[in-house]
Amino acid sequence: MAQKKENNVTEQKGVMSTDVTVKALPVADPAAFGLIGLAVAALVLGSVDLRLTASVPSKSLMIPWILFFGATAQLIAGGMEFKRNNIFGATVFSVYAMTMYSIALTLVINNSSVLNPGNLEHYAYGLVGILLFSLIATVASLMTNKALFAILIAVDLAVALLIPHYLLEMSAQPAGVFLILTSVLSFYTAAAIILNTMAGRTILPLGKPLWTPKK
Repeated sequence: MAQKKENNVTEQKGVMSTDVTVKALPVADPAAFGLIGLAVAALVLGSVDLRLTASVPSKSLMIPWILFFGATAQLIAGGMEFKRNNIFGATVFSVYAMTMYSIALTLVINNSSVLNPGNLEHYAYGLVGILLFSLIATVASLMTNKALFAILIAVDLAVALLIPHYLLEMSAQPAGVFLILTSVLSFYTAAAIILNTMAGRTILPLGKPLWTPKK
């Protein structure tokens, strides 16, 4: 919650006193913003894996979309979720933002004429770490709603299929399918959050939590 200070000046028996009142201002839900960032980045990455674009020697033009939408938008959303005390949104958006920054930097290095390209197996093991985190987040998403759970499942499958692509040189097309699915689900969930919030009622359903732990 953002905070606003108000100064109240009172005078009693010739003594001047100043009281500072701090009021909490509501912070808008940043989830839609972060999900749009994820949706655009996943669309760009998935289109390349599915070979929907003409093959060119360099993938450098992917970098701005991954950097600004996939990384920066999710990082901003994650920071705002920390302020709203939402540990799920804060952690998931922030970790996925770091992942996108890493992907963008990997593309910069591998498409640079100055830096020496590295061994992409290192990238694959980084994805192993992201997959482990994503599986944890998927379990946690059972306590949110069905839409977020579906997004996490699509991300899990996309990352899991990219690992053998970089380690065993398998086709990246199956991963591309789930990246496009991630994009579609993210756009839907973002639209639902925006429309439902603006209308004050459910227009696009997100689905009830699949798991409600007993307290």
